[in-house]
Amino acid sequence: MKQLSLAETGFLPKAGKQTRKTVFLAEMETVVPWSRLEALIEPFYPKKGNGRPPIPLGTMLRIHFMQQWFGYSDPAMKEALHDVPLLRHFAGLDAFEDVMPDESTILRFRHLLEKHDLAVPIFAEVNAVLSEKGLSMKRGTVVDATLIAAPSSTKNEDKKRDPKMTQIKKGNQWHFGMKAHIGVDPESGLVHTVECTTAKVADITMMESCLHGEETLVLGDRGYHKKNRTIDTFEKEGDLTVLTPTKKPAGGTLSKEQKAFNRLLSAIRALVEHPFRVVKRQFGYAKVRYRGLAKNTGQIVTLFALTNLCLERKRLLPVMGEVRP
Repeated sequence: MKQLSLAETGFLPKAGKQTRKTVFLAEMETVVPWSRLEALIEPFYPKKGNGRPPIPLGTMLRIHFMQQWFGYSDPAMKEALHDVPLLRHFAGLDAFEDVMPDESTILRFRHLLEKHDLAVPIFAEVNAVLSEKGLSMKRGTVVDATLIAAPSSTKNEDKKRDPKMTQIKKGNQWHFGMKAHIGVDPESGLVHTVECTTAKVADITMMESCLHGEETLVLGDRGYHKKNRTIDTFEKEGDLTVLTPTKKPAGGTLSKEQKAFNRLLSAIRALVEHPFRVVKRQFGYAKVRYRGLAKNTGQIVTLFALTNLCLERKRLLPVMGEVRP
């Protein structure tokens, strides 16, 4: 992190308990491969010229990630940098020496990432780092999908809902928005594949897109059900073993063996819910922020990259360096 000026350090607490946000940011400063991610973006980032020099790339990347972790909009992020010394310090900004980025600067950085589709390379680079540290396996995959709500109101400039979003009925309730389909390593719980579609796309049609190609075992819920994917009438699909719970027959009951198998499968598959919990509860991403599928896909892919680091940060810290909040 950047050395702060004497005036800036006067606003930092002298003693007391470290807050959870302080500890979290200190951990993220250690485990995020900043130099490797900056190297991906640097060829597209503005260079110094005759005009005002651009804000350092490392600062803008940290600001972008803080928006994902804490759910800040562009205007809210700008104000937080002025109001909260902790966030300013993490971004490497000094209120007495540096120009604070305004919301237009923050917006342009996100548009830069979207224009060059850099969320996917960022996700791949994070997973490459985790693989190098021996934290990911490739012997199997657990597949699942989650609905992400979009505003259904027509009280906007176009007087209509987002045309890229669709609705689907789940149980007795209708949902409008999109889906995030993921493939998760069943041993580490890390997300290795992310695909986004509109809400009406069936989970089963996206299963192959959520595989990395090296697995021999795939586990799914009832959304991926076929007759040959249950213990009763199981058949391999080439070299791939796909297992799903046995559905209860209409007017009938499941046997003890079928119930036991379903419970065992659910216990293993529970690991796929952990990334969804981090994205929706810890990072607060319960509803799309932008219109259109492409913009939201970029944010979701970035969120799952950061989720992998968040889930594995306790195991990464000893091999990445010491944390000093």
